[in-house]
Amino acid sequence: MNAKVSVSEFLMQASAVARVSLVTIAVVTAGAALHWAAAVVTPLVLAVFLLMLVDGFARALQQRAGWLPEWADLPLALVITLTGMALMLWGVVNNGAAFGQQLVAEAPKLNVMTAKLAAQLGVPAPPALQQVVEQINPAQYAGIVANALQSIGSGAVYVFIYLGFLIASRQGFSTKAAGIWPDPDGRKRALAVFNRIRDGVQRYLWIQTVSGAMIALLGYLLMSLVGLEHANFWAFLIFVLVFIPVLGGLVAGVLPPLFALLQFPDVWPAVILFGGLQVILLVIGTILLPRMQRDGLNI
Repeated sequence: MNAKVSVSEFLMQASAVARVSLVTIAVVTAGAALHWAAAVVTPLVLAVFLLMLVDGFARALQQRAGWLPEWADLPLALVITLTGMALMLWGVVNNGAAFGQQLVAEAPKLNVMTAKLAAQLGVPAPPALQQVVEQINPAQYAGIVANALQSIGSGAVYVFIYLGFLIASRQGFSTKAAGIWPDPDGRKRALAVFNRIRDGVQRYLWIQTVSGAMIALLGYLLMSLVGLEHANFWAFLIFVLVFIPVLGGLVAGVLPPLFALLQFPDVWPAVILFGGLQVILLVIGTILLPRMQRDGLNI
């Protein structure tokens, strides 16, 4: 009997080891396949992300704009989404150029400020901004930047191609679901799980977007009151950065005050900006956002 028990225990242990080994091999193989197919998988993932945004927007239009024809919800949501993305990209490019020109113009102030800070800390003064630029020699990176922009452009083309196919196949999803799950009860449960996942992801994106827009709007009002130049560019940058947990909020609350030190002759505008942005990030990030996640995501 003991021999039989020991043999059965050995077989169970061997079976557990085999399962763990198979799972490990499958995970490693899947990770390697995703890495090798990144050029194909990454645009597909971005297209799925855009589809979820457009689909959520279209369903919101169906609920709140009943006067629209049923066929117009999805095209209108797609046009509005793409137009908004294009306007944001144009705003970043337009304001980014002006911001770069201002940074070059403010280089002498930046050199004086870093020299004073180095003297107070007792460390050697860093080289001037012009010397850093000359040592970096940006011309040698022009080809790299051009290749990166070309890669981004081609990737965007693939994203929109995938998005078009996904939108076209969206209407036939129910037919495909019937083929995958012939049993009506199983199909109903699977669709319920899919809808719950889709709704949860869309609610999360909506909550993050609303909270980011609130932070960006309040930050824009504060920066405009203080008189910080390119407040709209900083507001958009804050809106993008707050999607990054922890690090995004830290950068969003520090960069505008640092550039306020360059623009204004005294430190009080920078102090006001730093304190105001920290209060905005604290109130929304630790009070409003958790309440919205509690109510919208059942957390």
